[in-house]
Amino acid sequence: MPPEDLAQQSIITLKGIGPSLAAKFAKLGVSSLQDLLFHLPLRYQDRTRITPIGALFPGQEAVIEGEVLTADVAFGRRRSLVCRLQDASGIITLRFYHFSAAQKQNFITGTRLRCFGESRRGASGLEMYHPEYRPVDHTGDEALDDRLTAVYPSTEGLSQLSWRKFIAQLFVQLPDSNASGIKEWLPAQCLAEQLKVSLMDALRYLHHPPPNARLDQLSEGKHPYQRRLAFEELLAHHLSLLQLRESVRSLQAPVLSPDPAANKQLLTALGFSLTRAQQRVWAEIATDLQKNNPMLRLLQGDVGSGKTAVAALAALQAISNGFQVAIMAPTEILAEQHLQAFQEWFEPLNISVDWLTGRIKGKKRQAVLEKLLSGQTRLLIGTHALFQDDIHYHQLALVIIDEQHRFGVHQRLALREKGVSQSSSTHQQGEQVPHQLIMTATPIPRTLAMSAYADLDISVIDELPPGRTPVNTVLIENSRRSQVVERVRNACQQGCQAYWVCTLIEESEVLQCQAAEACEQELSAALPELNIGLVHGRMKGAEKAEVMAAFHRAELDLLIATTVIEVGVNVPNASLMIIENPERLGLAQLHQLRGRVGRGSRASYCVLLYSSPLSMQGKERLSVMRETNDGFVIAEKDLQLRGPGEVLGSRQTGLIQFKIADLQRDADLLGAVHQAAETLFSQYPSHIEPLIQRWIPAREIYGNA
Repeated sequence: MPPEDLAQQSIITLKGIGPSLAAKFAKLGVSSLQDLLFHLPLRYQDRTRITPIGALFPGQEAVIEGEVLTADVAFGRRRSLVCRLQDASGIITLRFYHFSAAQKQNFITGTRLRCFGESRRGASGLEMYHPEYRPVDHTGDEALDDRLTAVYPSTEGLSQLSWRKFIAQLFVQLPDSNASGIKEWLPAQCLAEQLKVSLMDALRYLHHPPPNARLDQLSEGKHPYQRRLAFEELLAHHLSLLQLRESVRSLQAPVLSPDPAANKQLLTALGFSLTRAQQRVWAEIATDLQKNNPMLRLLQGDVGSGKTAVAALAALQAISNGFQVAIMAPTEILAEQHLQAFQEWFEPLNISVDWLTGRIKGKKRQAVLEKLLSGQTRLLIGTHALFQDDIHYHQLALVIIDEQHRFGVHQRLALREKGVSQSSSTHQQGEQVPHQLIMTATPIPRTLAMSAYADLDISVIDELPPGRTPVNTVLIENSRRSQVVERVRNACQQGCQAYWVCTLIEESEVLQCQAAEACEQELSAALPELNIGLVHGRMKGAEKAEVMAAFHRAELDLLIATTVIEVGVNVPNASLMIIENPERLGLAQLHQLRGRVGRGSRASYCVLLYSSPLSMQGKERLSVMRETNDGFVIAEKDLQLRGPGEVLGSRQTGLIQFKIADLQRDADLLGAVHQAAETLFSQYPSHIEPLIQRWIPAREIYGNA
């Protein structure tokens, strides 16, 4: 099989894969033989040795072998088949919740079984739930696996056995020669000294590690072969983002000149002076908007730093030039809050502001659409409804996306395609697209930003407005819950408002989190003199909006909520927040929630009501919250503890879902990655596209977002 054909050859060429199975592989981006080769294991299992039952510890995956002592059906909350297995060192319980009468016949007393599974603590010692098993003879001569077993990312209808079988078949068909196994797109000078490893050697090793491979090293991603592939994957992603940046620069956008008189009016309407950081960032954005190629800028600012005021100035610059602006928010609550702020600022300037969400229907919706198409509406605020097919703008020149990591890239792309070119014939020749300003209150560490957002210019508001008081954060164990309830009573009786945040809506035995609905019942009984409201994600939009509006009007003393209030809710009179089970949330999310208080002049408090016992990592994370209000410090710690996917948000499809690389772990490779990208662009441009296709085969779906 010629190596250069791997990217072109369909996996259907492998024996046993037909159109139906190929469709399942395609769900995971595996269509060609090259895709299959680069579909790398998530982790490994060691099935190369038998572990004595007496040597097992909870959480360990292992192969065990022993004789069946008993097998009975146990009746409890759930019926289960329970088998007791013994070897010379001890006894373990095998438990099956899904079983048949015929299966019980496999566990006749005296039968010798070989099992693989994860050991757990049970009522009568260690147990394995639904282990793989097969009978073996009593000689003990049956061969074990001769290499570590790979576990692959998969989807419904594709078993691990299928992945292993087809990858093994592909390796059999590939030439043995490392040089001819697969095309190497990296010239020698691109590889750092420690990464001079054959690509084919790395792939063979990682799909089929030998029994002497260090499982701990592989699980941490630090093996030289993993580092070799991580380097290439980071390079492919970086090249892809640089290509995206170049493609954006080649497009045309409207030139938007500033209007000093309008700016002065708006700054007066704001009622406060911009901080130095806001002024600096605003100057960067204003300069971008005056260029004839589209701005693509990420605006970072901690909770309460004043990003919305800067966005208002950007919007005014577009509107002053006769164009329209769209502001997209992830929730109706945040969209409505933006609507209130922009109406207050813009309507005195005779600028028409409208909003559009999924719950605006019928004649009201049609009226908004007509005003938008005619150009009467200059600023449209809303949720994902802004990019639906029937939405047509007159002259859209600026798109502002708030909390952009909560949107899929398809949504961002769809909104950009509604730019000025679709309805304007009076502007300069060529396709025109809107400028984009992307805002986030989730501080993104520099390491992450330079890799995940290489296509964006980045501005940071690193200063809080004067008068904002830092929130005092305290940790209280759940056994002192009654004291916390009393604290809420006292605060509300003194005229303050409070949030009580629960992490789930329904009871969960696994997470043991307090349900929001049960919490409302409990607190309503304990605090009958308070007006209490409830907001959670399963309520209808109109219901949520009404409860939030009542809280904003101070008609409610206490708001019980899930994390739907994380982003953007602004109630200056709220000065106390209780967060239950904070150990279940990431630091960035906790910081966002805490940012809902401390918006007025009162001293504000955030109580982290945790459940014991806390893990070491849990203690470390909550201590960070207590020690600092600096979002960037918190983000760096969050990145260390949870990884980049969690910090950026799971919906950054394609930009951060690495197969093997890890931005935090592999940060030391980024300098060499950037140098390699420069070398490829200047000396080997023909190598760039095949390299990107190898690692990001489906990038076209988000390439223009």
